[in-house]
Amino acid sequence: MKIPRDVTGTEAVKALRRLGFESLRQTGSHHIMRRAEKTVVVPQHKPVKPGTLRGLLDQAGVSLDEFIAAL
Repeated sequence: MKIPRDVTGTEAVKALRRLGFESLRQTGSHHIMRRAEKTVVVPQHKPVKPGTLRGLLDQAGVSLDEFIAAL
């Protein structure tokens, strides 16, 4: 499955919340979230670039299918 190219930072934060991540804080244009030992930094860009989104999912330990289902 291909990485979506139209996901905004806000949509990514909402999807990660549905997957069990909690918001810790927002510093500038970056939203910091955590679930157990996994910490993820989500840039609030419109849209988030595919490579950045792939790195974000790797940081989170979330598969692309899980993320797309949570969108």
